[in-house]
Amino acid sequence: MAKYRKLGRTSDQRKALIRNQVTALLYNGKIVTTEAKAKEIRKVAEGLIALAIKERDNFEEVTVTAKVARKDKDGKRVKEVVDGKKVTVYDEVEKKIKKDLPSRLHARRQMLKVLYPVKEVPKEGAGRKKNTKQVDLPQKLFEEIAPKYVDRNGGYTRIVKIGQRKGDGALEVLLELV
Repeated sequence: MAKYRKLGRTSDQRKALIRNQVTALLYNGKIVTTEAKAKEIRKVAEGLIALAIKERDNFEEVTVTAKVARKDKDGKRVKEVVDGKKVTVYDEVEKKIKKDLPSRLHARRQMLKVLYPVKEVPKEGAGRKKNTKQVDLPQKLFEEIAPKYVDRNGGYTRIVKIGQRKGDGALEVLLELV
């Protein structure tokens, strides 16, 4: 007996489907899919959440100094003339950043092997490249999702049966984070 469902696809198609669905589940919080797919997606998603819970506090705060361009009231960079050339003026700013310890860094890379990159597009700028921003899903897992499930030992997702799909009669379910 197989240890996983083949979902009527070749291995590369199946892996891509599961990665896509897991990414959508963690980004949106819930997805509608067939029961067989949901059971496969659940395995991967719960593994990632368990990894995030285990490594959520495994970082250190580091203070670094960074050069940041000085900006005027309109948000444009301030330029100064030096030796006949216009040069941007920089200020030194101290920032606190979270530096992952080795085990958390490894966990982040394991998550990135599964999760696809997600771009967030604002509603007013739909269809344009401007103002789109990359969503850091491993960071979302560590900071938003993992703290909710600290006291839970597994069972981070719920499958709710919706009914049969009109086209082919497949049983559809709602897969959501608890």
